[in-house]
Amino acid sequence: MTEHEVAAGALVIGAGPAGLMAAEMLALRGVRVRVAEARPSPARKLLMAGRSGLNLTREEPDAAFTAAYGEASGRLAPLLAAFGPAAVRAWAEGLGQPLFTGTTGRVFPVAMKASPLLRAWLGRLAGLGVRLETGWRWTGEAGPGFAFATPGGPVRLRPGVAVLALGGASWSRLGADGHWAPWLRARGVGVAPFRPANMGLAVAWPAGAGRHFGAPVKGVALEAGGIRSRGEFVISARGLEGGGIYAVARPVREGAALTLDLAPDLALSEVARRLAAARAGDSQANRLRKALGLDPARAFLLAAFGRPLPPLAADLARLVKALPVRHDGPRPLDEAISTAGGVCLSALDDGLMLRAWPGVFAAGEMLDWEAPTGGYLLTACLATGRRAGVAAAARLAAGLPGPDGEAAGERPPRAG
Repeated sequence: MTEHEVAAGALVIGAGPAGLMAAEMLALRGVRVRVAEARPSPARKLLMAGRSGLNLTREEPDAAFTAAYGEASGRLAPLLAAFGPAAVRAWAEGLGQPLFTGTTGRVFPVAMKASPLLRAWLGRLAGLGVRLETGWRWTGEAGPGFAFATPGGPVRLRPGVAVLALGGASWSRLGADGHWAPWLRARGVGVAPFRPANMGLAVAWPAGAGRHFGAPVKGVALEAGGIRSRGEFVISARGLEGGGIYAVARPVREGAALTLDLAPDLALSEVARRLAAARAGDSQANRLRKALGLDPARAFLLAAFGRPLPPLAADLARLVKALPVRHDGPRPLDEAISTAGGVCLSALDDGLMLRAWPGVFAAGEMLDWEAPTGGYLLTACLATGRRAGVAAAARLAAGLPGPDGEAAGERPPRAG
């Protein structure tokens, strides 16, 4: 089919949370919006996250929440001030989704899944006139406008503004594979290499470990690179994964040693005293169980990473309190919950417009920021999508040049 050109006030590429929020902000300001999504349906990663309970945001002091974004916190602070946890809650409730806060401060929909929220959101967008195109894959080719391979043949859009919300480079089967990075680099946009974030660790387990696969590990403190965290994780055939591991994933990825405190509520001296007082006739496994209450999962980790276990109580106590984790590094990038790397924040202005490509904005996980799980990821995706959408609408209203260098309104619309 011959390529045809379609006029669009604003184009959003990517129908995840950041892209849909940008589309909402544009549409609320009276802009005609077309959202192009490469997959057959929108927000697939959001729906996947919702299978285990959709953690929308987190209730905690603003300073602590913002600090979770590390060195990106300075750039993200004003965006989070404009659309942070309280605003996320109000937005979700405005979509008819009652929420609750868990004991750790994490905020979830009562429905504990993403599909009701997404249906309501898509309904709102449709009511605002947003046009969602699925199966539209941006080809990245040079030339005027944005070229797409679509189910009906090639299409080229020449919008007045565009928002890129293409995701990071993990979970490629859900649409985020980082394929866009070389296209932006070719246009002079700074793009940092992708690295896994919130990822599991690969471990080559000893023979016979299979009976422990799937076992949750509780009552443990993890420490790496000066970060100490209490959290659960799981022993899997591939290694160690789960929220407790994700909390220290960044320093481990950067080379810091990881240790486990298997008795975090007991001082070293108390662990040593209890081990020394254990019955001499007990096996070492019984000694650990009776003296310290180690469950099978923690006892397995001690055996797997600590063998040969030292016979003296003082030495064994030190191992229990600081067990070195021998691992083979992060699991592959595509398995990570999220990624670090992407469009450098220095490549964006305050409205998240690409300095090297005026009229084009970027938002969501394709930007170079990272944060632990616990509501931080989704909140920042929504906040950056909101900022990009608001700024794009303002640029369009001002009649400033679009992505092709022409002022909005200079191009006659073409049917399509």
